[in-house]
Amino acid sequence: MEIKLDDLQGQEIARLLEDHLDDMHTHSPVESVHVLDIEKLRDPEITFWSAWINRSLAGCGALKALSPQEGEIKSMKTSPGFLRRGVASALLKNILSEAERRQYKTVYLETGSMDHFKPAYELYERFGFEPCPPFGNYQEDPNSLFFSKNL
Repeated sequence: MEIKLDDLQGQEIARLLEDHLDDMHTHSPVESVHVLDIEKLRDPEITFWSAWINRSLAGCGALKALSPQEGEIKSMKTSPGFLRRGVASALLKNILSEAERRQYKTVYLETGSMDHFKPAYELYERFGFEPCPPFGNYQEDPNSLFFSKNL
């Protein structure tokens, strides 16, 4: 697997992100969808990676700078053909490594609370993330779970 910085210009990543957006709208009420579209992911405060296996897009993930000491994980998505093959774990390790390199003290994330999101929040818990209150601009929401990890 090759994980690389992605400039969000390729058609494959655009399709995966569109699928991610559609998936979020399928499983969450509109007011609880916090996924960023491709234009918002181009924000200079966001670093975006894609994972590739044999020249096929396997997944993606991003790290958004919240402050000099804090970051937020965004847009974690595994391509359907690569589920349960370690793609999300590899991306998360990569993102956490970058957060440590930046000397962040805390990394946060938001994910859905419904059963559809269970593999995601179980992954985060395996990596030492713990439930936390809403952070940044998030509000309490029964459709969202919030996690943090101290580095």
